[in-house]
Amino acid sequence: MAEGLLVVRPGALTTVQDRGRPGYAHLGVPRSGALDTAAYALANRLVGNAPGAAALETTLDGVGLRALAPTVVAVTGAPCPVRISGRPVAWGAPVRLPAGAELEVGRAESGVRCYVAVRGGLAGPPVLGSRSTDLLSGLGPPVLAAGMPLPVGPPGPVPARSAAAGVCGLPGPPSELLLPLRLGPRADWFTEASLTGLWRSAFRVSASSNRIGLRTEAGSALVRARAGELPSEGMVLGAVQVPPDGLPVVFLADHPVTGGYPVVGVVPPGPALDAAAQARPGVPVRFVRAR
Repeated sequence: MAEGLLVVRPGALTTVQDRGRPGYAHLGVPRSGALDTAAYALANRLVGNAPGAAALETTLDGVGLRALAPTVVAVTGAPCPVRISGRPVAWGAPVRLPAGAELEVGRAESGVRCYVAVRGGLAGPPVLGSRSTDLLSGLGPPVLAAGMPLPVGPPGPVPARSAAAGVCGLPGPPSELLLPLRLGPRADWFTEASLTGLWRSAFRVSASSNRIGLRTEAGSALVRARAGELPSEGMVLGAVQVPPDGLPVVFLADHPVTGGYPVVGVVPPGPALDAAAQARPGVPVRFVRAR
């Protein structure tokens, strides 16, 4: 029997993700990779995979998969109903998926993105050392579509865990997104009043947010202290770019490697950016000074 999974229902946006391909910005290649790094890592640990194994990242309404051979899967990230051939099974724990059975990862009850790890990890040829789908550059495997086969690698020596150790230690999807911000390198492009107001302003997550960036709305727009535009310069994960409308955009994993709008500050990688991956449209956003 063939090894792997078959996509029955691709969901709104489901991609293959691993730890990404950092280190290629000089070639114009974004880093990509799982947005909620903690949830992705936990899913792999639960099924006994190596830390960098490729998994699925879903968006809002989950995914449906059919097993072509017996395997073990785990779903983490946004809490959601999980069923195997119509029978409810545990979220946040390893579960056995018999050959021919269908795994249904349902709509997120809160948060945005679920992570589906399969024992052995998703296989397929890596591109620049990664199997991640990059929505900006088009590198990596395509976005999931119905009928697409998903090859799976051989299981490693580490057994799947019998309990969801670590799930309780992960924060849930945020009801308010607090983003620690280190000012610079272009904070001097904005008025002192704007920078003071940045710490007080209540923004909201915009529905136009995606894997490239978390866009904000409804807060106090930042006002520039100077005219003109910057030449394009390098961008990093967590850079907070301010377009002409004055509403900050937080760059996420598929961000462009260069940009011409000024960067008022940077959100350091870590739990705050993981939380940004799970912040739904309308969730309040506040920037706080990074320690």
